[in-house]
Amino acid sequence: MMLQVLHGTSGRGALRVANLLCSVSAYGQAKKRLPLAVFQRLFFELACRASVARAGAPEAVGRWKGHRVMLMDGSWLSMPDTPPLQRVFGQPAGMKRGCGFPAMHLLGLFDQATGMIVDLIDSRCHTHDLRHASKLHSMLEEGDVLLGDRGFCSFAHLALLLRGNLHGLFALHQKQRVDFRPHRGHQKRWPKSRRQGRPTSIFVRRLGRHDQLVRYVKPKQRPAWMSREAFAQLPATITVRELRHTLNRPGFRAKQITLVTTLLDPRQYPQGDLAELYGSRWEVETRLLELKRTLGAAVLRSTSPQGVRKELWTYLLIYNLIRLLMVRQAYDRGIDPRRLSFIDARDLLRYHRISGGGGSSAPPILLNPIRGGRAEPRVIKRRKDRYRYMTRPRQQLRQELGITRLAA
Repeated sequence: MMLQVLHGTSGRGALRVANLLCSVSAYGQAKKRLPLAVFQRLFFELACRASVARAGAPEAVGRWKGHRVMLMDGSWLSMPDTPPLQRVFGQPAGMKRGCGFPAMHLLGLFDQATGMIVDLIDSRCHTHDLRHASKLHSMLEEGDVLLGDRGFCSFAHLALLLRGNLHGLFALHQKQRVDFRPHRGHQKRWPKSRRQGRPTSIFVRRLGRHDQLVRYVKPKQRPAWMSREAFAQLPATITVRELRHTLNRPGFRAKQITLVTTLLDPRQYPQGDLAELYGSRWEVETRLLELKRTLGAAVLRSTSPQGVRKELWTYLLIYNLIRLLMVRQAYDRGIDPRRLSFIDARDLLRYHRISGGGGSSAPPILLNPIRGGRAEPRVIKRRKDRYRYMTRPRQQLRQELGITRLAA
């Protein structure tokens, strides 16, 4: 199964690569018998090996001001349109029944320094990222910094991070009002007729221009993803830091970002350093692109819920195996693992025999230049076929064309 994913081939092609003399049907039956726990055990075994490789590197390598940095983001994968997959995962809104495909929601936790996937949770396609975010906190260590988009910026999530001695850095949620005027009031201090547009946070202290400590008050309404018992244990208020920074890049318009963080010390964590760290959050998009496009996990092929989960974890195994090879080589060569080419490392696993060490004994992986600040338009040059899209179920289209089962 790992060879099939690594080479991006079919089941018959995987048997040829592995030089196995059996039928494709026997291969499929063997995959059904293999427990999902085997894939998960191997996955975490690779994570342990990555930790050993990272322990041999200097302490400052892969850390930001002494903290490990973790990236969290959600995504989704497509799969065949079968009744079992529709029941378990559902399909995105706006698609008619019989015309769309089921989708699996993913919530992944990535190590920024190595690019490896620490853990991943799959669920129905209409699942919010925050629903399972707290489950991944167990994979973090005290002092870790979690980076995420504005979807993770909520009172409950920040309170859970603080309770676990963890740190968070998120973009301010679009519904959260912010006001950097010193000693400004909050909603409760204004009459109801004048509360609209006022911040709900309580001003605590000014740290600098567009940099302040505020107190968030526990909302009255419990989040849908949180149990009543867990919500009752949250504190009444939490103290966080709000800051706004202007990004100036040559050739681009100045862009302002407003961030919320639990890193409160302005001397140890300057405003510009926090903004630069949050800018690296986009690396998680590249990691997901490598998993979904480079390896081909964007569209799974199995037709059963258990089958697609096994297929997904096979992709995760190959992804982390490639990353582990990159980490070992990077530390042997004294460079940042993120500088190495993921595609070249994949091809190295495809076509070269690598010893158990996987470091200096393997051919050197291509070193990519530093290409920060790139921006490309989101357009496709290659035109697609001009066939119409399916807007009605296939059976209905067959009846309209007069195609019968006998004629087919």
